[in-house]
Amino acid sequence: MVVTNVADESGLGGKTAGRVSGYAVFHENGRRDKSCRQGARTPASRAMIEVSGLAKRYGDFSAVRDLSFSVRPGEVLGLVGPNGAGKTTTLRCLAGIIPANAGTVRIAGHDLAANPVGAKRALAFFPDEPRLFDYLTVRQHLNFVARVYGVAHHEAIAEPLLAELEIADKADELPGALSRGMKQKLAIACGLLHGPKVMFFDEPLTGLDPLGIRRMKDSILKRARAGAAIVLSSHLLHLLEEVCSHVLILKKGEKIADGTIPEVAARFSNGDAEVNLEEVFIRATGGSEN
Repeated sequence: MVVTNVADESGLGGKTAGRVSGYAVFHENGRRDKSCRQGARTPASRAMIEVSGLAKRYGDFSAVRDLSFSVRPGEVLGLVGPNGAGKTTTLRCLAGIIPANAGTVRIAGHDLAANPVGAKRALAFFPDEPRLFDYLTVRQHLNFVARVYGVAHHEAIAEPLLAELEIADKADELPGALSRGMKQKLAIACGLLHGPKVMFFDEPLTGLDPLGIRRMKDSILKRARAGAAIVLSSHLLHLLEEVCSHVLILKKGEKIADGTIPEVAARFSNGDAEVNLEEVFIRATGGSEN
């Protein structure tokens, strides 16, 4: 079973947190389990991302303090906060790119510190700035990633990915011939090639046109419905309302609130019948970075 936001399965709806219709449990055959209450986590779904007491310091500066949360299969967690809140630092720690100073991170059951290779095989990290090889074509990038991850017969996976992300016609082009948005799509295709169970997106829509944004939302929801656990960091709060089932708000490296979007919205609604995520964000953070 996986949990997904049914307010916007197509990536089109879900206007405000106050109007989100809730979350439903879907079996692998696509049939909805109506017995599950809105926003509920099913007992059988063990967390794919488990974070406990995470801390990251740079000298005397604490970028992240005592952060704990979990994400289960099929959940999309929106990670939000003002500039300098620690969002990118958190994602880089979770992906094993930089070491944490304290706390534990488990990815698909693997302790990131004790078994980094096992954990990293189960995840994909998508930075806001795509990092590509200047002298490898689109197709060669995928060939290289397939060899690194040991993906057998990867062509059968790569071709549909290129088609889904609408860069199949650029397969023999070098990065220098690609637009900013196409480079982002290539980086995403490389990250998805090995079928990660855990995905971390840091501003994934940078450089995409409106149609590309819609396609990217659809791709994220497609992976969630297939059982992936996803963390999505973005300043585009309307995007998070449309694709996320849960939200975690950071400020100055500390967790302000987390839970399903309706739960967090209710906490900061101040009695308002309808409150969107932007208003929740402003109320939760006090409307400032400090």
